[in-house]
Parts: sequence; C-alpha cells; structure tokens
Amino acid sequence: MTDVFSESDRFDLVRFILSTDFYTNGKKVKEFEQAWSNWLGCKYSLFVTSGSTANSLLVSSVKELYNIPNGSKVLVPACTWVTNVSPVIQNNLEPVFCDINLNNFSFDESKLPDEDIKIVFVTYLLGFNAPIEKIKNRYPNAIFIEDICESHGVRGENGIKRGTETCGSTFSFYYGHHMSTIEGGMVCTNNRDLYELMNMKRSHGMARNLSPEYFEKEKANNPDIDGQFLFVTDGYNFRNTELNAVLGLSQLKKLDENIKIRKQNFKTFLEILKNHKESFYIPDEQELENSNFCLPFICKTPELMKTFKIEFKKHEIESRPIVAGNLLLHPFLKKWKGKFDTTNANILNYNGVYIGNGPFVTDEMLLMLRNIVDNVITSDVSG
Repeated sequence: MTDVFSESDRFDLVRFILSTDFYTNGKKVKEFEQAWSNWLGCKYSLFVTSGSTANSLLVSSVKELYNIPNGSKVLVPACTWVTNVSPVIQNNLEPVFCDINLNNFSFDESKLPDEDIKIVFVTYLLGFNAPIEKIKNRYPNAIFIEDICESHGVRGENGIKRGTETCGSTFSFYYGHHMSTIEGGMVCTNNRDLYELMNMKRSHGMARNLSPEYFEKEKANNPDIDGQFLFVTDGYNFRNTELNAVLGLSQLKKLDENIKIRKQNFKTFLEILKNHKESFYIPDEQELENSNFCLPFICKTPELMKTFKIEFKKHEIESRPIVAGNLLLHPFLKKWKGKFDTTNANILNYNGVYIGNGPFVTDEMLLMLRNIVDNVITSDVSG
C-alpha cells in the first residue's frame, strides 16, 4: 500500500488536534461509530484497536451472552487470519477446521463436518463473497459471526452488505486495508444486549460504559459499589482514540469510490489470468458481490509461484503469501495438524502469492503486470 492518507485526511487530523483537549474514546469515536453503522446498514458499532481485537471481543461476548459451555465447537476455515482462530482457543472453545474452496476461498461445502457446531465463524477472504446462506441451512441451530476485516462492502447475492444479517461482524482499518485509521477495527451487531455487553468488555468490563438505562439497572443491582468503578464482567482495554476516529471519518468518505477502483482492477486482473487458464486456478469474478482486497495468483505448481515471486521482486512489486496459507501447518496449531482434510488450503499455501490492489494501482501498472504474466508463462511453457 502506498501512502493511504490524503492531504485532506491530514488536515482534518491537524485541525482536530489544534481544537481539542480530549483525545481518548469520546465524541469523535461515537460519531465514527454512527457513521460506520449508517454506511454498513447495522444498528450498533463499536470502534476498537484492531480487527483482531474486534474478533476477540465478539467471540468472548457471544460465548458469555449465550452461555456457551467450554469445549463447544466452532467452525473455522483452514485458511484465514490467525486472530480468527486464536480467540476461539483463548475462550476455551474447540476449533473445527474446514478446508476452503478455490472459487471464493470460503468453506468447501463438500467437506463441512457432521458435528455439533455451536458457532460458525465465516471469513470473507480477499474480498470474496461467501455462500453463508447455504452454510446456515447446514447448521440451522448455530450462531453465525463474520470476519470482514479485509472485505469492506462485500455483498450477498441479495445485494445487501455482509455484516448485517448475522449475530455480529468485524472489520479492520489496518493500514493496508480498504480504508485506514492506522490501527483500528469495528465490531458490529443488531443485537442490543450483545452491543451493551461488548461495550463493557471493550473497557475493562465497566458498567459506566453502558447506555443510561442499562447503567442504572446495574447500579440498582449493586448498591454497595460506586457506579463509576462497577465491574459487571471480565474485559479488556480495546478502546480506540479520538485521533483514529477523525481519520476514520475522513477515510469513510472515499470508501465507496475506492471499492469501485478495486473491483475494476480485479476485473482487469482476471482478464490477464484467463489468457493462461492452464497455469492458474481462477477464482469467481463475483462482479456484483466482491470487494476485492488483492490480486491473488493461485498457480497450478509451486515452481510457477516461486518464479512469479522472483519476477515481482525484480520489478519491485511487493508480494505476500495468501493470508497465512494453511493454518494447520503453523506451529501453534500443531495439536490439530493432520486431523482434517485441507487439500485446497495446501494449494493456497504452496502455490499461492498475492500482490496489492487499491486506488494506487494504475493502468500502467496493470499493463506491466500483463507483460510479466505473459513473459513468465511463455518462458515456463518453452522451458
């Protein structure tokens, strides 16, 4: 990602700093939360320190609100970001890993387990829509939550933005994502009780963070404790600052236009790949639903992927693995290694590499990319 903050973003931040004496979670945070709820189409949003802490807050709050016992099973994809899985383990729940598919990188529906799943944690990987309705049919009694941290604005086939039709959803505003507050994230829900619980847990579990009517009820239930320091639940310090909220409000104004650019770049990228269908696993375009995060090369062989990494470096194009590849190959999940069929996650792990997408990508860059792909494939075939 190139410098994501425009001159207007910087001026908004400078003007705020020069005009305020209050910097921690306050009025600007609330303003940003409401603006985000309006953009997404949900009732409640909480601004936190990252998409990762948003995941932690959501998982721990769902477990408490619904009295989910320790050891209950949570369905997670084998390829996702590590902080989708860590909160499951940290809250004494049992992750059940399912392989992904190579069309939209969500769960492989043919491998969904026949187990008593209490929570399904859906990831919208790389900006692709996931077939969550079909998964809901498979697990009608499960609680569904969504990680949309790198897919802001991704939509279902009904045209509605993802993140509004499940128990809760999370978003990241990390520097390289669709919009940025430098570090930051949002957790969203339409459930008032869940919102109030997360509001407390975000700030140490303190009751004073509740809405007035909820706060008065907790004070009445605990008359021997000063309401200013009344702790109703366990919690964290996941509060974000007024400064980050100011950046978020400024960035949000440009989000829809930036998503359009990302989608158009991805469409051009697919056209490049389709000239060499024999060399790549080509994902679905999802023209109406996708909110592309990056340009993924899922090669048919590991050798081809390695060649592309060399070429990208030669042309000063930064590249990354496909998220964390197959999570079950990582040391911290060795307990679960070998227990699940993760054939497709292995393909992402060994054959996949991505490069950036965003408003900074120009037609000239895409033309250069087309030439690189053509030359690499031609050399690979002739060699």
